[in-house]
Amino acid sequence: MAISKSYRDFVVEQLERVAPVTARSMFGGVGIYAQGLFFALIAEDRLYFKVDEATRPDFERLGVEPFRPYGEENAMGYYEVPADVLEDVAQLEPWMKRAIDVARKPNQGKTKRSK
Repeated sequence: MAISKSYRDFVVEQLERVAPVTARSMFGGVGIYAQGLFFALIAEDRLYFKVDEATRPDFERLGVEPFRPYGEENAMGYYEVPADVLEDVAQLEPWMKRAIDVARKPNQGKTKRSK
């Protein structure tokens, strides 16, 4: 799960334009926190936002992939943020706020694995 410093810096800079964030290295990736909530992660130079049943269809409609650290059979509750969303702060803001809201919900610390 290699992450380039330039990608990490770019992601943090973009997210900071919406709200204060903290990035922490973890398990070869980077965990992203806002308001103390783990709402995003970076793995292999891809940004993923936390999803729930209400927000997952927005990602699936765009054909983006879920985060699958354990192989094709198991997906975690994070989906890749489309590049055009990450690059445009006006688009990024509502996506980021929804991911933070998902992280805020009870029991969201436990990610549900789906096939």
